Amino acid sequence: MISEKDAVNSITKFIVNRKQLLDQDLIPVAVSSRHLHISRADLDILFGNGYQLKPVKLLSQPEQFAAEEKVTVAGPRGEITNVRILGPERKETQVEVSLTDGFKLGIKPPVRDSGNLDDSPGIKLIGPVGEITLEKGIIASLRHIHMTEDDSRIFGVKNKDIVGVQTSGPRGLLFENVLVRVSNKYFLEMHIDTDEANAAGLGGGASAKIVK
Repeated sequence: MISEKDAVNSITKFIVNRKQLLDQDLIPVAVSSRHLHISRADLDILFGNGYQLKPVKLLSQPEQFAAEEKVTVAGPRGEITNVRILGPERKETQVEVSLTDGFKLGIKPPVRDSGNLDDSPGIKLIGPVGEITLEKGIIASLRHIHMTEDDSRIFGVKNKDIVGVQTSGPRGLLFENVLVRVSNKYFLEMHIDTDEANAAGLGGGASAKIVK
C-alpha cells in the first residue's frame, strides 16, 4: 500500500519537475505500457465480489494509481499475461495496448482518445477467480498532453487542440496529431505508448516541446 509520506513526496516531485520544465518551455513525457482500467462489475467477475484494488504506486495524474492486480489479455492469435490494472475503478472497462501488442493478440486496436470505445474490438480478460469476454473496449491510446488551465495559457493552446510535439536526442522526431486535454484535475504531462517511445528513443525523465 502507498504511505502518506510516499504520496506527499510524489506530489512534491511532480510540482518541482513541472516548474523546472516550464521555465524551458518543455513538457514532461511519460511512457504508458499496456494496462487496463476496470469497472466495478468486471472487477467482481475477475477477482471476486466486493474485491478492492490494492494501490502499489501513485501515477503522475492526481488520484490515479497502479494496482497490485494483473490479468491475462487473450485475443484470437495469442495472449499477454500480467497486464496491470490502473485505478480507481471506471464506469467502463478499457484495455490500452500498443499496435505491436495488437499483432501478438491477433487484433487491430483503433487509435482512440480514452473513453471512446464505440466500435472497438472485444477482448477476453482472465483473472484469478473468473474470466470475461468484452464486446468492445481495447484501443491504442491517442497520444495526448494533460495540462491545467494555467498551463494551457502558458503554451497558448486550448482543450481538444491538436498540436505537434518535438523530441530531442539521437532519435528525436516530431509527433503530429497530439491531443491537448485541459483540466485543473491534471498535472502537466504528455503520454505516449511504448511503440512511440521506442521510435523516438525516449525513456524515463524525457521531455519535449510543443511546435506551433
